[in-house]
Amino acid sequence: MPILATMTMREPVLSPVGALIRHWRASRHLSQLDLALDAEVSARHLSFIETGRSVPSRAMILRLAEVLELPLRDRNAMLEAAGYARMFRETPLGAPEMAHIRKVLEFILERHEPFGAVALDRHWNIVMSNQALQRILAGLVDPSRVWGDGEPNLMRLTFHPHGIRPWIANWDEVGPSLVARLRREAGELNDDPKAAQILSEIMSYPGIPAAWNERDTALPPLLIPVHLRKDDLDVRLFSTITSLGTAQDITLQELRIEAFFPADEISERQLRSLAAPAGEASQND
Repeated sequence: MPILATMTMREPVLSPVGALIRHWRASRHLSQLDLALDAEVSARHLSFIETGRSVPSRAMILRLAEVLELPLRDRNAMLEAAGYARMFRETPLGAPEMAHIRKVLEFILERHEPFGAVALDRHWNIVMSNQALQRILAGLVDPSRVWGDGEPNLMRLTFHPHGIRPWIANWDEVGPSLVARLRREAGELNDDPKAAQILSEIMSYPGIPAAWNERDTALPPLLIPVHLRKDDLDVRLFSTITSLGTAQDITLQELRIEAFFPADEISERQLRSLAAPAGEASQND
């Protein structure tokens, strides 16, 4: 009786750097041919790099990372996966050589007065804020009940039962939108345990529906104003996010400034009144 040999199709074994390239290709919705054309290399050579049959040069890794528009942190990871040293540094914001950056951040935040603004790191930790934001928060929350001795975090501040959530009048609109943003941004941080932990913590808070953490079925609205209402405070805000362009330091690239603006004239008048000295504010009323 003849012996029948069976053959099974197996996925090619990827090299460490090849696995990263394929991951980022998928996240950017690029085929192997698409990436090869954009990087001006042959599809065959790119295939050999992914499977480990060809060892890419440092320049090739950087070219692929540029085409894939990778964050600097992930460009370092790709270089290391290929056996090369990191190229981009990560300087703590408190380091002496970052003094000029801190001054720039302070300038931007101060110039946004009398409206709130905050500088955030990649995990939504608050690294700096202006007086306007602090005035609003002082009337809404006791920060020690939100993060205790931990780092001030914008997402915790928003979702925690003792945070600003009770004072967001349109929470049913704001909550799901922020969870979608949190999940989307956490996904972009690629296997970052801290980002995943923050998302898990947020979803564990009482009153946060598990359904909010499901996959998006539709694009979120372009703009959802946040309606804050507590006692005499009644304002509607929208926000914009700004990042530092062409940064060559990981810390700087991951910094972002979230600036809040009044969504109507009544909110603008109230925010300006909060910033005015007591005597001047009473004259304007």
